[in-house]
Amino acid sequence: MWLFRPFEHFCKIGPCIELRSGCCHTYDRIDDVIPARGALFAKFHRLPKSTWVAMLCAACLVFSSVYSKAQDAAPSATQNGEVKLQLSKQTLQNGLRVVLAPDRTSPTVAIAVVYDVGSRNEERGKTGLAHLFEHLMFQGSKQVKKGEHSALITSRGGTANAITTADRTTYFQVLPSNELALGLWLEADRMTSLDLTQENLDNQRKVIAEEYRSKVSNVPYAHGALRLTEILYQGYAPYDHSEYGSLVDLDQADLAIVKDFQAKYYGPNNAVLCIAGDFAEAEASALVKKYFEGISKISTPSFTDPTPLVQTSPRSSTVKDEHADSPALLFGYKTPKFGDSSLPALDLTAMILGAGESSRLYHLLVRDKGVAQDVSARLSPRRGPGFFEVDIKLTSKADAAVVTSLVDTALKDLAAKGPTADELTKVKRRATTQRLLSLQTNLARARALADRELFLGDPTVLLSESALIAAVTADDIKSVVLTYLTSTKRTSVEIYPPAPPEPPKPAAAKSPPKSTQSTPVQNTAPVDKKKAPSPPPLPKSAKKPTKKLGSP
Repeated sequence: MWLFRPFEHFCKIGPCIELRSGCCHTYDRIDDVIPARGALFAKFHRLPKSTWVAMLCAACLVFSSVYSKAQDAAPSATQNGEVKLQLSKQTLQNGLRVVLAPDRTSPTVAIAVVYDVGSRNEERGKTGLAHLFEHLMFQGSKQVKKGEHSALITSRGGTANAITTADRTTYFQVLPSNELALGLWLEADRMTSLDLTQENLDNQRKVIAEEYRSKVSNVPYAHGALRLTEILYQGYAPYDHSEYGSLVDLDQADLAIVKDFQAKYYGPNNAVLCIAGDFAEAEASALVKKYFEGISKISTPSFTDPTPLVQTSPRSSTVKDEHADSPALLFGYKTPKFGDSSLPALDLTAMILGAGESSRLYHLLVRDKGVAQDVSARLSPRRGPGFFEVDIKLTSKADAAVVTSLVDTALKDLAAKGPTADELTKVKRRATTQRLLSLQTNLARARALADRELFLGDPTVLLSESALIAAVTADDIKSVVLTYLTSTKRTSVEIYPPAPPEPPKPAAAKSPPKSTQSTPVQNTAPVDKKKAPSPPPLPKSAKKPTKKLGSP
């Protein structure tokens, strides 16, 4: 599988493919890339062989030197999948936590700034503000005009984006390593002097409304997924609404409310800055202090984590989805918070149940019973209670109650007998491989390290997570299924597509057209066969016919 990385350039003759900033351009001939190739190649062709050999040797020496240095500085993994990274951590006087992870293998650098604010921090009647700021942060600041933040990055071959979850908001960018100062300056400027105007607020409210329509309202099964989290976290205010919040709340939020939200959460002592990639630690540290140390602290409200209500009976809901093409069944089970020791076993349990066609639920529901088209399962950890989800796309004739019973039985069987040795070995290898692949880019490492610093106060946790996966036993799997995945703790949502239109009724048979010719009236009176009827008498005015000669 090709992995598209920013700033990676290569050419291949016939046809030629060029990768730039993650975009793929195809050319029919190498001349489209190097128009003067004929003259260029002709000059090299006239060089003596001794010169060619000397150039080749020099190129090999340069490559081996660069490759050796890159290998020395590259992140690596041990035999059991442990990640080795060079990490350092510091905290500025204003409270900004900084994590540095140098990696000299690629001339790029990733910057991630994570703010400790998400939809869990929103008040009733003021939802959607965390996601709103994800948009407003690109609308300009004191020294950067509207639209220039992204333009400055993309004009240098970089990328920038942001993401909001219930637990945090992350702003990230990838740049050539010689543009590290630019990236840090941009982040510092919008942290301290964001341009909050009524025009920007009104504009971004419209953008979010359109985003909601395109990513939720018009997406199959999206409403069902949102409904699942609503009833799963019923009674737990931080998570009982989505990151989008209420569009009504957003429309009613005035500029004063928005500025108050920024003043509470967007400051250095409420953020983590992580830099990963090609940089020297001393230089990066000096740049961070130059741009961020002068930003003042803010007064941030403490987060009060309410105690989740204990679920003692199943919860369920039904959703009609006009965009769905088949019925679906979603199951959710609350799990411990991020960093809990039971999460590796729950992660492997998700793979045993619903990772691929060899998983238990796929084999049972799709191949054996034929009641489902597809099955998947996954673990979604959060800073508060996370959740374990099973998604089943049903066949049109499947009975949701029957499928629910089949899943309950499969979970009871796994809790009683545990996984086989082959199953456990397979999912451990898969989990370790997926984890290593997910950390191979500078951006992925920057975001992962920043999250662990924010959630747990320790980015080095990332380095030992593979060992936790390797240590999971069959008894651990049995224990987490029995503890968290029981029918009394199940939340389910049934999703149904619109009913098919009724077939048109057959048209009523038309009576044959009436004839325009007169039809003689027939005598329907009963006939006495013994006595023939006498002919009707002639009218008095009628004359008897004259008998002609020769007639009988």
